[in-house]
Amino acid sequence: MAGPRILIVDDEPVVIKSAERVLRSEGYDVEGAAGGREAILKLEKGGYDLVFTDLKMPEVDGLTLIKWIRKSSQVIGIVIITGYPSQDTIKDALELGIIDYVPKPFTPSVLLDVTARAVEWTEGRKSKEESAGEEFPPAMAAELDRVIQQYKNRPGSLIPVLQRAQEIVGYLPPVVQRRISRGLNIPVAEVHGVVSFYSFFTMKPRGDHNIRVCLGTACYVKGIEAVTSKIKDVLKIDIGETTEDRKFSLEGVRCLGACGLAPVMVIDQETFGAMSAKKALEIIGRYDQSAVGAAVTEEAEADLTGKEN
Repeated sequence: MAGPRILIVDDEPVVIKSAERVLRSEGYDVEGAAGGREAILKLEKGGYDLVFTDLKMPEVDGLTLIKWIRKSSQVIGIVIITGYPSQDTIKDALELGIIDYVPKPFTPSVLLDVTARAVEWTEGRKSKEESAGEEFPPAMAAELDRVIQQYKNRPGSLIPVLQRAQEIVGYLPPVVQRRISRGLNIPVAEVHGVVSFYSFFTMKPRGDHNIRVCLGTACYVKGIEAVTSKIKDVLKIDIGETTEDRKFSLEGVRCLGACGLAPVMVIDQETFGAMSAKKALEIIGRYDQSAVGAAVTEEAEADLTGKEN
C-alpha cells in the first residue's frame, strides 16, 4: 500500500528531484510542482496529505500558497522547505499552521524525520475531522443508500452513483466517498481516484452556477488570464472558491475540448468562446445581473473611452 501523498513545491528542479528520490525510497507517493500556480492546479484535484513548499517563488509565493491551502483544507499538513527565511516570514507561516521547517540543502535523515512527524500530525487531524463529520441529514443519507443499492450489482456502477450522489449532496466530500466505497464494496482509493480525475465531480460545495475557465495553452495565449482576473475581482472569489451567497463557483481546468473557440468559459453545461472580460461579465450577468451589473457598465465605459482616444 502506498504511503501518504506528498506534493513538493519549488521553482528549483533539483530540490524536487532530491526530495522525490529520498521520500519514494521510503514508500511515500510524491509529486512535484514547479511553483505555486502549478501547485494550486494540482491541489484543486484533491488527494494530497502533505505539502512541502518553498517560500520565495515567482508569481505565487509560498505564503500565498499556504493561505490558499488553509482556505480549502485544515487537514493538509504543510512544511516549509527553503533556504534563508526571515523571522517575520517564519512567524507568518507559523500563524498559518505550518508543521515544521526543513532547511535546504537538506540531508535525507532530516527530511525523513520531519516527514514522519508531519504525517503523524495530518493523520491525527484527519481522524478528528472524520469522527466529527461522519453524520449528515438522515433523509439525504437514506436517499444516497437507496441509489447505492439500486446500482450495487451493475457493471460500471461507480460513475452513475457518484453523479447521483453529487446531485443529492451537492458535492462529494470524504464522508460521501467512504459511504459509496462501503456500499459498492470497492476500495475508497478507487472512488477518490474517479472523483479527482473527472472535472465534473467536486469535493467542495459548489454554487448554484459553476463557472469553469480553461487555463490550457491555447486559451492562455488568447488572453484567458485577463478574463479570469476580472471574474475573480467582480465575484470576489479565487479559483476553487464559491461566492458568499452560494450563487457562483469558479474552477480552472486544463482543457475543455474547445481549443478552436479559445479563450473558453463554461457555465454549468453551456460553452462560451472568444471570451473577453466584458463578454464574460455580460454572460455571467444573464445568470445573476446583481452580481456583475456595475462592473459591466464600467467595462462598457472603458471600451468607449478607449475608442474615443
